[in-house]
Amino acid sequence: MDGLTARDRNFAARVRDSFDRQNAMRLIGARLTKIEPGYCEIELPYRDELTQQHKFFHGGITTMIADSAAGYAAYSLFPADASVLTVEFKMSLLAPAAGEMLIASARVVKPGRTLTLCDVEAHAVQDGKKTLVLKGLETLICLHNKADR
Repeated sequence: MDGLTARDRNFAARVRDSFDRQNAMRLIGARLTKIEPGYCEIELPYRDELTQQHKFFHGGITTMIADSAAGYAAYSLFPADASVLTVEFKMSLLAPAAGEMLIASARVVKPGRTLTLCDVEAHAVQDGKKTLVLKGLETLICLHNKADR
C-alpha cells in the first residue's frame, strides 16, 4: 500500500531506537536497513550458528526476522506514545534459506487504529541472486498510550 503516512514525524528514529533495544536481534546479528512509513527491511548475514543441520538458515531464525520486519513496518505508522506486539502470523517456508544473507521485508497492507495487517517476505541472497524463501501475513496490535521504552 503506497502513500501511507506516519502519525509521528520522528517515526524512523523511534523505530531504530526500538530495534536497537531488541536483544534477540543483536544476538543473531540482524540489522535494520530500511524504514519508511509502512515498510521495513531487515538483513541478516550468514553465520553457522544460525543454521539447521543442512547448513540452511533455520526456519525459526528466518521467521524471527520476518516477524520483526512486520512489527516495525506497522510500528512506523503508530502514534509516538504507542507500542507494538504481534497478534498472529502465518508464515510459509517456500525454499531452503541457503545463502550469504537473509533479507526480510514487510509492507503494511491494511493499517488500522488497533490492528494492522502486513504482507511479509524473506529472500536468501547467494552470489547476488535473491530467492524467495518465506511468504507470510501478519497481524499486529497498536498498544495506545503505552510507550515502547
